[in-house]
Amino acid sequence: MSSAHASARPFRFAAVTFDCPDPAELARFYGEVFGLPVVYSTDDFVLLGQDGAAGLGFNRLADYRRPTWPDPAQEKQAHIEVGVDDLDSAEAELLALGAVKPEGQPQPDRWRVLLDPAGHPFCITTLV
Repeated sequence: MSSAHASARPFRFAAVTFDCPDPAELARFYGEVFGLPVVYSTDDFVLLGQDGAAGLGFNRLADYRRPTWPDPAQEKQAHIEVGVDDLDSAEAELLALGAVKPEGQPQPDRWRVLLDPAGHPFCITTLV
């Protein structure tokens, strides 16, 4: 691994978020499994974590369909949360790198949903 790019980056891995029908219930389960407290919660989203560590998020999806793994009929549903200090500058840099910003941002003052070059959604957030 090269140390040529060892300077601090404005991005940090913040969380992996799972789509689900009931964020509070899934957060309760994983919170007990990993001993993680709730650090942020709304009716539609719960984030578990600890200071300085990546967390687990749970997002309500109204028409959630359970994965059928290993049958590919209904694939997995998860995405990466990327922690940033400034949403606007992070968004600009990621768009310049090839990300796409879809219409319909759910809470653009707290996080932004972007798509990677292959179309996978990920979020940038100041929550972590």
